[in-house]
Amino acid sequence: MSNRSYNQYCGLAYALDIVGERWTLLIIRELMAGPRRFTDLMSGLPGISTNLLTERLKSLEQQDILIRRTLPPPAGSIVYELTPVGLALEKTLLEFGKWGSQFVPPSMDDALLLNVGSYALTLKTFFRSEQAQGLDET
Repeated sequence: MSNRSYNQYCGLAYALDIVGERWTLLIIRELMAGPRRFTDLMSGLPGISTNLLTERLKSLEQQDILIRRTLPPPAGSIVYELTPVGLALEKTLLEFGKWGSQFVPPSMDDALLLNVGSYALTLKTFFRSEQAQGLDET
């Protein structure tokens, strides 16, 4: 959690104390697709500094939103992945993304970035399984 706090006895204020810092929800979005290495997160979050990403990852780990672990050999890479507490944010992120989509400009001018994490979240947000019944994947 940030040193800053809303200091209010309110669930929303406490949630924002944990995930309300800039870049935090986008880090969680990237991890919704599964474990990621630090370099994967840097690639999926253009514009974030390495120091800030490190700070946010440590904070999320302290709050039990994610864990940091080493993959077994031969990989041996360190990855970050959401805990059940972090995964519980999925429905909230989907709804927040749905709400925010009304403000997305209609064109990709000004080099707005669409990466795998944002694309996957958008697809998941607007997919309706009941409308896809009877369709095959081809």
